Amino acid sequence: MISPVLPTYARAPLSFVKGQGPWLETSDGTRYLDMGAGIGVCSLGHAHPTLIAALETQGRRLWHTSNLYEIPNQKALAEKIVANTFADTVFMTNSGTEAIECAVKMVRKHFSHADQPERVEIITFQGAFHGRSSAGIAASGSAKMVDGFGPVLSGFVQVPFADIDAVRAAITNKTAAIMVEHIQGEGGIRVFPCADMRLLREICDENGLLLVIDEIQSGMGRTGKLFSHEWSGITPDIMTIAKGIGGGFPLGACVATERAALGMVAGTHGSTYGGNPLACAVGCAVMTEILSDGFLENVSRLSGHLRQGLESIVATHPKVFTGVRGEGLMLALQCKVPNMDVVHAGYDAKVLVVPAADNVVRLLPPLNMETFELDDALWRLEEAANAVEAKL
Repeated sequence: MISPVLPTYARAPLSFVKGQGPWLETSDGTRYLDMGAGIGVCSLGHAHPTLIAALETQGRRLWHTSNLYEIPNQKALAEKIVANTFADTVFMTNSGTEAIECAVKMVRKHFSHADQPERVEIITFQGAFHGRSSAGIAASGSAKMVDGFGPVLSGFVQVPFADIDAVRAAITNKTAAIMVEHIQGEGGIRVFPCADMRLLREICDENGLLLVIDEIQSGMGRTGKLFSHEWSGITPDIMTIAKGIGGGFPLGACVATERAALGMVAGTHGSTYGGNPLACAVGCAVMTEILSDGFLENVSRLSGHLRQGLESIVATHPKVFTGVRGEGLMLALQCKVPNMDVVHAGYDAKVLVVPAADNVVRLLPPLNMETFELDDALWRLEEAANAVEAKL
């Protein structure tokens, strides 16, 4: 008999009732150090007092009106994003998937508006994850994502990861855009080299294409910059944001230059819940915290400390791990053993990590952890590695 909750998740046998900072607690009081942060969502940890205050204050005033009316909190959050990015305009969503949908529509509307309706194809990269909507799975193109869901939405061309020659060869008179994650999250924390990001920008400029950067997992301070593409010194035409921007409250955004957004006028896109007063109150609070003096510099300091500790674990356990990769506080341990062995050993050591493709475990901790908390996590990961190694 099917369960009341549709069984689309392979859930761990854990359930949490309370969280505080980087810690989660079960009903019997057992505490786990959360180095996954809800898959990079809880950017400020659990039960952050500033976010609680923002939510409670707004909750007593007004929850929802819909986008039939002006929403001051939405305007305030959009202004914060525009003031701190390349963007001129923002469309608020409830999730990363919805942000991707908006980006795809914006790309196609841009060229339709420019009297080039034949330009509908978007080049993406193998290993990419752009959500689980029809457009999202078509953009990824992997068998795991699309099998059983055909016919797959047309208009996406996949090329090998970071293969610039393949990108150039894939461009035709139908090409509209290139869409890329600077750091593939679900794909295994694979970093697209900054030099190649700059080449993508050049290719788009040379061919009149739009560059779309998916920062849903890598953005909002996770790499020590507000958005990870900043390390490459370029700007996209369109960018998608979610996860960390809401600190745990469902929120996302599709942001763009004025030129890229031409054609997106009244009636071309919409959302009932997107950008509602509650979500944007929390989003404003998250942005204020992450943009506060010294916050991003501290992320870089913490990331160096964590990476050094992980490299030490890899060196001590060569039968379990082969290396560390990633940037900032978006890191992964490359596993020699099945990555789920490490995840399960982590449960026993009371530390939570997240599996991903290419046989890695991800570490996406809250951005405001203390050094001693990272040391605690490293000790627990060492215990997990010892347990895995003992079974080899």
